[in-house]
Amino acid sequence: MFLSDITREKNTSSFTWWVEKGVPAHHRDPFPGLKGLKTEKEEPLKELCTYMKLNPFRFLTSDCSKRRGFLCRHTIMSPSSLEHTENSRVTVRPRTKRNLPEMHNSVNSIDVLLKDSFIDILLKGTQQLNRTFALANPDTIDTIIKCSNAILRLSLEKCGFQHNKNKGLFDKVFQIIKTASLLGVDTTTVTKSPLGTVHTSVYKPTNLNKAVLGSEEDGGMVKLPSFSAMESRIGKYDSVVAQMATFSSNPYPSTDNIIGNVCNILLSDGQSEIKLDNLTEMVEIFLLHPNNPALTSTSVVLTKDKKSVSQLNVSDSEMTIIFNAKPSINVSLAVYLSYGSPPNSTHFYNTTILSHTEDYRWLITPEMLQDTPGVWYVDTRLVNFTLETEVTLTITTYISKCLYWDTVKLEWSKEGCRVGGKSTPEMTHCLCNHLTLFGSSFFVMPNYVDVSRTAELFATVNENYVVLALLCAFYGLYLITLLWACYADRRASSKRKITLLEDNHPGAQYKYLIGIQTGHRRGAGTSANVTVNLIGTETESTIHTLTDPDKPVFERGSFDIFLLCTPFPLGELKNLRLQHDNSGGHPSWYVSKVTIQDLQTKNVWHFFCNCWLSSDQGDGMTKKTFNAAKSNEIASFRNIFQSRTSTGFRDEHIWVSIVDPPSRSPFTRAQRVSCCMSLLLCTMAINIAFWNIPVDPNSAVLFSLGSLQMSWQDVMVGVQSGLLMFPINILIITIFRSIRPRIVSKSKKDDPHETFKPPSVTIPTILKETEQVISLVSMNPRNKMSEILRLEASYDLLPALNRLHMLIQYIQGESESDNHWVYCSKFLLAALCHLLMNLEKLDAKNFSSQDEYQQVLNTTNLLVRKAEMVFSSHLANCPQPVRKKKKTPTGFKLPWWCVFIGWFLLVSISGISTYFTLLYGFEYGKEKSIKWAMSLGLSLFESIFILQPLK
Repeated sequence: MFLSDITREKNTSSFTWWVEKGVPAHHRDPFPGLKGLKTEKEEPLKELCTYMKLNPFRFLTSDCSKRRGFLCRHTIMSPSSLEHTENSRVTVRPRTKRNLPEMHNSVNSIDVLLKDSFIDILLKGTQQLNRTFALANPDTIDTIIKCSNAILRLSLEKCGFQHNKNKGLFDKVFQIIKTASLLGVDTTTVTKSPLGTVHTSVYKPTNLNKAVLGSEEDGGMVKLPSFSAMESRIGKYDSVVAQMATFSSNPYPSTDNIIGNVCNILLSDGQSEIKLDNLTEMVEIFLLHPNNPALTSTSVVLTKDKKSVSQLNVSDSEMTIIFNAKPSINVSLAVYLSYGSPPNSTHFYNTTILSHTEDYRWLITPEMLQDTPGVWYVDTRLVNFTLETEVTLTITTYISKCLYWDTVKLEWSKEGCRVGGKSTPEMTHCLCNHLTLFGSSFFVMPNYVDVSRTAELFATVNENYVVLALLCAFYGLYLITLLWACYADRRASSKRKITLLEDNHPGAQYKYLIGIQTGHRRGAGTSANVTVNLIGTETESTIHTLTDPDKPVFERGSFDIFLLCTPFPLGELKNLRLQHDNSGGHPSWYVSKVTIQDLQTKNVWHFFCNCWLSSDQGDGMTKKTFNAAKSNEIASFRNIFQSRTSTGFRDEHIWVSIVDPPSRSPFTRAQRVSCCMSLLLCTMAINIAFWNIPVDPNSAVLFSLGSLQMSWQDVMVGVQSGLLMFPINILIITIFRSIRPRIVSKSKKDDPHETFKPPSVTIPTILKETEQVISLVSMNPRNKMSEILRLEASYDLLPALNRLHMLIQYIQGESESDNHWVYCSKFLLAALCHLLMNLEKLDAKNFSSQDEYQQVLNTTNLLVRKAEMVFSSHLANCPQPVRKKKKTPTGFKLPWWCVFIGWFLLVSISGISTYFTLLYGFEYGKEKSIKWAMSLGLSLFESIFILQPLK
């Protein structure tokens, strides 16, 4: 296990730690050998060790705490052994002389040293040693380790690990250190150098139960799992050597920018490495960050009505984000995670409660990020906090990642490792458990058919017509269904429109989109006239009749959309009132759900009705008021399950959706029928290709229940069938679902301007229009205007205009602008402009006197100018409304002409599948073809009635 620790600061004031795991890969040594040295026996190896004691290396025995002692080795001994060591004298042997010019060249040029095969000879000699020699010659083992560290350090000082030569050098030197340390250990030893530390200990297998290797002061430590989790691997040995090595530099530079400590973990029986994988418990690795930069924190003040939103720029969705929010007092915090826009009551991916028990830390795992890089948001708010005091929140964010070194791909990978909950800014906690996938051949070859014999096989149609007759029956059924689907699509397209309500006032500019879903149960549609009334926190709308002169509405299973306009915003919608007049042949109406969207702010409200408006069904009421659904109701399991099962069967079940697809889906019935036919033909071709293939006696049995057995060959056939059939069909279906509708220009005969005739202008129509304007603006209490009595004659017009003048002056005096004043003044401006235009069409004879007419005309003209000024002023000073960002779409829209690509692929796949189905059928003969047709019927029944509904 090879681990490394990386620290990096992100531009979002977050800090990143990666902890890597792996085994050093074997690199080819690029340097030629040093001739004249042999290592077959122990005596030549002693000569090699004597050679290593020559310059340029100096071996110093010193205290590790002193600065000059850059190489040292600790041996943990008993007190008696320690006393004996202190009383012993150190004997320094005289060294052999060496040619000084050769030594000088080697010291000044590291390349000269590395081009020799010194490391290869040392590695080969070390690998040939045994434990008996190592215990008898501890000084030689110590010299080998020190010499290896010195060579590696000298190489790093010249080149660093980025140099290609040193990548292979590290592998060999580290292998020498591991081999020598395992040979010479009979106690717990710690070998230190400026590059790192090697801990080596001998354990009884049972003593490895949750044993801790290494220490924090040496840059990292490892906690093994329980003995029961490792017993199958280490229980058979008398003793186990555990070794942990930490290095201060990463020996395998990569594009991941890995820096920091590197850790290697090894268990051995003294001769070979013991592999630990597929454990039932995780191995815990702790790596310190010796030089990590200081974290940047953000302080915010929260109250019971105030929240904090933190933005996280995630470039790698495989990271684990540690979000720490430390409050100034002991409180509970609710945190919400969302993507693309800040969380709200209906839009969030994950949520949890933070308290002092988990130190107010939240681990946002890659699974929570759903492999989606981009901008994520964390909403933090107080929970069950009723005090009026302020709470100061200190927020710090950093991200970590655990990887391992893949010795096959020679790259860092996260397979089998994840960040643990004990990670801190100073230390990364990793949990690793590596599973190995075993397998032999992947593909099972289908039955063979000779394509060159096409003409010969097709000539046998008189003798074997089973497959041809089956295909003809399917194609005939397809053509009949296609004709019906085209007719149904044409009828549905005429109903697919947004209805602009006829009783909307022409000057009302604040728009609400109302979507009403009629139920699917029998008799759910209605023939009655339906009215709606929206009730908000500020005011309510007038009663509107939901009707469309061009198409029927509220049919069974339909989803009708209406555009309702009001003079000003209604506020947060609280209630919806629906009513019908119980007219027509079938007035009973089952309304399922109503969705209302504010087109200005993009806010959406859901009303779950699921009831009858009927005098003879349900509770017998034709008028009901519904409350807006709360966030917990929208996210409830019942609502999600009902919605998913309904839309799933009507849209995603490819067979059922032919009968009753969603009314506004771009995926037409004709396309669905053709996709079903293509899927059927693909199923037939693949089924007949793999049908009755010879059984492989060597294939392992994966599942057995009585006489029923499933072998690895059966699994591979299923996998291959899916890989051959589903990708292309899913591509075709995706193309049809994602096509943007084609915009067709209207013909002249459909131009509404040619047939529209404006109504005639009279005094009664002007009085009625003025009365309606005053009635609408008086509905909102903020306008402080009482409703006017009925206007009877032309002399009532001037007082009514004076009341509108007072309202405009009141709006002008409002210092703070908001949406209400903007849309209210806009409504008044539009209404007064229309009134002025109608007055100009009249003459003085419609009034009692010329002076009265001129006075009304001048007053209206003045009000238009004032309304325009007030509207411009409030529009300029009004803050932009808070819009909810649109959710990132799950897929992009294709141009309309991509429909031809979908049809081309569909026809091509269907033709190829038909060809090979016929070819295999003629090859099999009549009897085998009949048996295959029976198995195909069973397979289709399973797909349509079992697999698709379960999906």
